[in-house]
Amino acid sequence: MSQPSNAAEQNITNALISGLANFAETPTRDDVEAKAKQLADIFGYTGDMRGIVTAALISVDTRMGAGVSLVDVAAKHDDLWVRKREDIEWTYSNAYEGFLREDGWPPSMVTSLGDVTGRILGLLQDPHSEGTSWNRRGLVIGHVQSGKTANYTSLIARAADAGYKFIIVIAGIHNNLRKQTQERIDKAFIGRSSDPEDRRNIGVGLNPNYPHPATLTNINEDFNKNTATKSGWKINDFSKPIILVIKKNVTTLTALHKWLKDLNAKGDGRISDVPMLLIDDEADNASINTNKEDLDPTRTNGKIREILSLFAKSCYVGYTATPFANIFINPDAYTDEVREDLFPRDFIYCLDAPTTYFGAEKVFLDEESSQNIVRPIDDCENFIPFAHKRDDKLPELPASLYRALDQFIVARAIRNLRGQTNKHCSMMVNVSRFVPIQRAVRDFLSLREKRIREAVKANYRMPESASSTNEYMQGLKRAFDDEYSAAGFAWSEVKAALHGVFEHLHLYVINSKSDEVLDYGRYEKEGVGLTAIAVGGLSLSRGLTIEGLTVSYMYRNTKMYDALMQMGRWFGYRPGFEDLCRVNLSRDSINWYAHIADAADELTQQVKRMRRDGLSPKDFGLYVRSHPDSLLVTAANKMRSGEEITIEQSFSGVLIESYIVSTDVNANKDNFKLVEELWRQGFGGRNEEETSKGFIFRDVPIGIVEAFVRRFECHTNFSPRKLDVLNYIEQIADHRLEADVLLISPKNGTGGGDFVLRHQARAVGEDQPVGTAWLLNKYRVASRGDEGLGLTDEQREEATQFAREGKAEQLARKKRDSKDEGGEVSVSDAHFRMVRKKPLLMVHSLEPKGKQIPGPVAAFGISFPYGDSETIKAVVNIVWLRQMQGYGDNPDDEEDYDD
Repeated sequence: MSQPSNAAEQNITNALISGLANFAETPTRDDVEAKAKQLADIFGYTGDMRGIVTAALISVDTRMGAGVSLVDVAAKHDDLWVRKREDIEWTYSNAYEGFLREDGWPPSMVTSLGDVTGRILGLLQDPHSEGTSWNRRGLVIGHVQSGKTANYTSLIARAADAGYKFIIVIAGIHNNLRKQTQERIDKAFIGRSSDPEDRRNIGVGLNPNYPHPATLTNINEDFNKNTATKSGWKINDFSKPIILVIKKNVTTLTALHKWLKDLNAKGDGRISDVPMLLIDDEADNASINTNKEDLDPTRTNGKIREILSLFAKSCYVGYTATPFANIFINPDAYTDEVREDLFPRDFIYCLDAPTTYFGAEKVFLDEESSQNIVRPIDDCENFIPFAHKRDDKLPELPASLYRALDQFIVARAIRNLRGQTNKHCSMMVNVSRFVPIQRAVRDFLSLREKRIREAVKANYRMPESASSTNEYMQGLKRAFDDEYSAAGFAWSEVKAALHGVFEHLHLYVINSKSDEVLDYGRYEKEGVGLTAIAVGGLSLSRGLTIEGLTVSYMYRNTKMYDALMQMGRWFGYRPGFEDLCRVNLSRDSINWYAHIADAADELTQQVKRMRRDGLSPKDFGLYVRSHPDSLLVTAANKMRSGEEITIEQSFSGVLIESYIVSTDVNANKDNFKLVEELWRQGFGGRNEEETSKGFIFRDVPIGIVEAFVRRFECHTNFSPRKLDVLNYIEQIADHRLEADVLLISPKNGTGGGDFVLRHQARAVGEDQPVGTAWLLNKYRVASRGDEGLGLTDEQREEATQFAREGKAEQLARKKRDSKDEGGEVSVSDAHFRMVRKKPLLMVHSLEPKGKQIPGPVAAFGISFPYGDSETIKAVVNIVWLRQMQGYGDNPDDEEDYDD
């Protein structure tokens, strides 16, 4: 059956979603299918309805909370000024919301976006406010690939309606990202293509009498000296807003500053009558540790500050998904003036992710969904080692990468069977920062794809007895059996659909040295879904949206929070194919992603707690800077040689666990003897209470907990962290007089006995450290939810309330049928930590699976409550940093930076 055009499918989808919005209650699948059939009859639509029904079901189930803000409580700012301004005509924002609805956004999401950006606008200054000079500095924290661009575009539209006349968007450090952002702004705000050869109205500009803003940048040209010279324009030459989309580098920022100063500043060197908004997308990117002159973070941030200082009335809003960034973590890298000017002293706004967001929670933290999505890479080191060089020879690709290619081809076939032929479908391969290696990888994949294509062409209609003799068909069948046998189709159906996969399949190398472009828009115009395999490095790692990303293969060795999270291009929205997505990573990366996801959740909970307690952004900045995880980010930015550095750290609201444990038999015997001794004594004469997963002793003197940690024989590599814990306990012991002790001993565990813990079975990851060490998966000892054991009903309810705050509309459904009543709100250990008033010591007995490591093994963790202001001095050197980071992923060595 021939496929309908994208336009026809989109039109009926939009009509269906709009019709469903009028239902008094959430429609069931039967309701949606009945309404879809009714509309198809009216429109005379004969195409495949499966994708349309799926999109509508996701639409009615998508919700987004209001998020939470932390504002400077001492500032005299009226955040209700927007409501009080009756003169605002919402021309740009109404056009943008209409554009989103026509683009298929669920009506509830469009409404939520408008509500959220209306709140953020209220945190900016009223551009019509009295006063000759003012400035505001803020930060918006979102999620990777979750719609930050849509959020700041909505904010731009609202700010323009309110009276902001000059708007700058700093869109990362790469040409392809700047171009992508320019194209989006063209459609969503300017309303006219900025392609010099195609100046037609597009997007919002299709509305009659749309007041097009002006721009001095286009899809091909960033702002530069030639642009400024050719224009000869001044800001006040325009009655409508002006918007620029620029890269974050010194040359561009210098050219812009010169133009603004030479042509627009008055005698006092300032621009006094033009309210200005600067959006800094990927605000953390300036923290990157590079010696490249044009990307120097100090000079870059200095130029941003200089541009802001030219305007008497300015607002700076940074957007980031990784708030362990320069504004918090690297206070010594800039002068006091720069740091003060860019720090978000006025507000921090944490965005909620929509219910349909495919994020770190699903990919790494939820055990059930993580097992379905994540696949460990164990064979890449022998082919493309972490520490390879740009001129290394690549003899072949690892088998795991070829398996990922098979996954992708089968997944595309299933998506086609689901009626998603017109939707884009992509695979990302990120295994090297070097262009020559990227090209070699593409060549190998291209050869393999050609052979699979030929095998499919010859066999897709053949009986299984014949096709199963072909080695490439065998690989595809294995991918189906191992990954997708529960996807709703038999192998015979998938095999028949394989031939259609290759019709629009193309391979790309994406970096600044390549002229290949992932031009999804070109295919959309033709009503075609592109099937793309994108091989790249840093250009794939930050900001660039890969449409319909279904299979990812990444083997990169960095533990920098911002870099690692930004490499996660698999986060985003996967309507109708979330179950087909696969993420192939090294085991070390899997562990670190899980750890970072927990840390990011902690930060969001801290914002909520600080808002409740009436604190300000500066307090959050202090919290992040003193967070234990800041050590890695700070050290990497500061340490240029072998010197030691000292960092002030706090463990307030933090869980510290012995994630690397000793497998020495005698050490574990001594540790279990220590547990037995204190258990027999009731940990200072306290009564033992049973929990659902072991035993708890309440109100144990803090000195006994300190003695336990001090006497516990940990692995040498954990010794510095153990010392930090002891120092911190000593710091807080004057007011934290007691702690709870939780002995984790699950009823279904093995072993056990009088004063002997039952064991928890744990998998042993590949590539364990040499010697008597066991590095635990995801760097976690406790299971999720363990910190809630022993809490009172009142405390559990309080933790649930924290989880529910701002998320009343986010009770996500795991099933979309008429029987589903909605899922439970997810309460994390960070929420439990918020309601505890005492430290919690958790003790474990771990039984390693297999014979690789002798067991049982003793481990512990200690969870500190929020509210302590004490800090300790943590000292690290370059040896520690190398242990934490592994092989360097130094941006100075990157070959795909823009010239």
